[in-house]
Amino acid sequence: MINRNSSMSAGKVLTVLMDLRVVVLLVHLTHTGTKASALGHGELDVQCPLGQFPCGNMSLCLPQALQCNGHMDCPNGADERRCGDNAGWADLFGQTLQSISPVEYYILTDCLLQEYPESCECVVTEVMCVRVGLQDVPRLSPNVTWLSLRSNKIKKLSDYVFSEYSALERLFLQNNSLQLISKNAFSGLYSLKRLFLSENLISSLSPGVFKDLHQLEWLILDHNPVTSLSSDTFFGLQSLLYLSMVDMSLKQLPHPSFCQHMPSLDWLDLEGNQIQTLNYSILKTCSKLEVLLLMGNKISSIPENTFQSLWKLAELNLSSNRIRELSKNTFKNLSKSLLKLNISYNPLLRIHSGHFNHLTHLQSLALEGIEIQNIQTKMFLPMKNLSHIYFKTFQYCSYAPHVRSCKPNTDGISSFEDLLASMVLRVSVWVIAFITCFGNLLVIGMRSLIRAENNLHAACIKVLCCADCLMGVYLFFVGIFDVKFRGQYNRNALIWMESIECKTIGFLAMLSSEVSVLLLTYLTLEKFLVIVFPFSNLRPGKLQTGVVLSSIWLTGFIIAAVPLMNEEIFGNYYGRNGVCFPLHSDRQEKPTAKGYSTGIFLGLNLAAFLVILFCYSSMFFSIYKTGINATDLRSRLHKDVAVANRFFFIVFSDALCWIPIFLVKILSILEVEIPGTISSWVVIFILPINSALNPILYTLTTSFFREQVEMLLCRWQRRHSLKKDGKSLTSSTVFMETSRGSYQPAYLQQVSLTDDPQYD
Repeated sequence: MINRNSSMSAGKVLTVLMDLRVVVLLVHLTHTGTKASALGHGELDVQCPLGQFPCGNMSLCLPQALQCNGHMDCPNGADERRCGDNAGWADLFGQTLQSISPVEYYILTDCLLQEYPESCECVVTEVMCVRVGLQDVPRLSPNVTWLSLRSNKIKKLSDYVFSEYSALERLFLQNNSLQLISKNAFSGLYSLKRLFLSENLISSLSPGVFKDLHQLEWLILDHNPVTSLSSDTFFGLQSLLYLSMVDMSLKQLPHPSFCQHMPSLDWLDLEGNQIQTLNYSILKTCSKLEVLLLMGNKISSIPENTFQSLWKLAELNLSSNRIRELSKNTFKNLSKSLLKLNISYNPLLRIHSGHFNHLTHLQSLALEGIEIQNIQTKMFLPMKNLSHIYFKTFQYCSYAPHVRSCKPNTDGISSFEDLLASMVLRVSVWVIAFITCFGNLLVIGMRSLIRAENNLHAACIKVLCCADCLMGVYLFFVGIFDVKFRGQYNRNALIWMESIECKTIGFLAMLSSEVSVLLLTYLTLEKFLVIVFPFSNLRPGKLQTGVVLSSIWLTGFIIAAVPLMNEEIFGNYYGRNGVCFPLHSDRQEKPTAKGYSTGIFLGLNLAAFLVILFCYSSMFFSIYKTGINATDLRSRLHKDVAVANRFFFIVFSDALCWIPIFLVKILSILEVEIPGTISSWVVIFILPINSALNPILYTLTTSFFREQVEMLLCRWQRRHSLKKDGKSLTSSTVFMETSRGSYQPAYLQQVSLTDDPQYD
């Protein structure tokens, strides 16, 4: 006998961990995790109006939006207590864990086995051979009760390999290389209660392979490439309570009756398979089943009487399948038992008003990822005991005012109470709107007052400012409607997103964005042709410039207006979020709308950005190459640095604006989950960057504009000084005429290609 006292804590911990393994797995599968049980309505005597809930036994009532939102709004904190969605599996599993009592490990620590491998650890009658490179099942004393052979290299279980171990209660064989299990491999294991075969290479299981496992309660077959099973495979498992076959390759369940040899089966987990068919004949003998998990399969239809025999079923998960239609009476036979129902992410599923009428005991309902057409309050009112509900968008929560916990609370942009969820967004939208409008209007005014040596270029800049100013107008309207709906946005959310006002400001934002992009591309191409090909006669005239500007506005108008012309094809293109901008795509967006927005953002706008990047790179290279032969090296370097800085900031501002937009669009097309806060930052902070910076980059920082402003200020100061000294108006006029006719700073007489006001 080998005394291994040091193994005492490891054996105890490993035993408990293995018991908790399935707990961890199930926590991962449920979308709320392990929390406290839900708050019932019967324990509260305080009467609150519909949509509000009491603060424990206090007379104070709080609205649904303030329940379980992470902030204590009740003086006694009752609004944040018992917020967990624990109906169904958690209660059942809690009862199982209560039977585990590791106290015995504190009493006996010596190994009571006469034979076991030196590379393994032994505590009492339990052996752990984990990651020791075993290729076969080792020889052990017959009185072994607990055997872990995890993470070894065992490829085959021969007939009667465990036949001497009739006292064995738990056997762990996961994460080996098992390919073949002989029909009589488990013969003689009459006391076995838990068998783990997950993460192996098992492709088939012979009928009757478990025939001697009459006491088996847990069977874990996860992550094996098994494609089919017969109902006789489970012959002999009369006591089986828990069966897990997660992420296998099952295409169908054994029929005609899956549970005919497992009459006690309580829990069945079939997540992540390829099951396409589910009907009454398959489940008719599973009358003891309380938990049925079928998420992540390929089920497309469920006949009306499928769950007719499952009179004890407490939790049903059908999420992430391909279900298109559910009969009105699909869940009728589950009316007295079902506590938790999840049919989320069946994107083509249509919810009708009578689907949940029979589920009077239901406590949790998940409808995430489902667009509910014609949603009405009466759909959810029959479920009087419902405490948790999960929707695709938080706007639907207004149709379930009697449910204490409704998720999501926000889409990252808007919340229950406000169109703009956070104070940062509320303040920022006004600040950025003011900066954008003021900057562009200032440039338009200054460009109109100051004489320009190239009127066509000045006209293009003013048109660009007009387009950018529309972005500021859009942000102002977002701020105005945020103030209008403050504190009651959830009641008006759906009406707002379908309103003419939302579509109008969305149209303005798209018009501003696209006209600005096209104008910047045109200005860049014009500058590129003149600098890179200075001796060609490619400068546009007045007529050509007018035609180009008109065409750009017409193109922008068409791009923004097309989605409004046919709602059947594009859906509510601008009303998919509270800020009415169609950046993020989701599963419920119509294919035409998704393709159109992809073509605009990843087609037209990406091409424009690449053209701008290429042109400025070519211009800088051309200017650098031209200045190589300059005699004044210091002057040339100074000009090159100035040009490089100017070009860099122009391209950098474009990149800062458009690269995040490109990334968000690509991720949304790939159906990658994007936090709503990212979308809000993109729309409020990033999208208006170009509109706010263009006046600075294309006017306020140019040398010509600065010189003209200095001259204007100089004239104003002199005129003010002359008036103050009592000089005559004639003297002032003479001075001004002299300034115009004869005075010109020396630096204006040394204009090069890079300082030409046409290209600033």
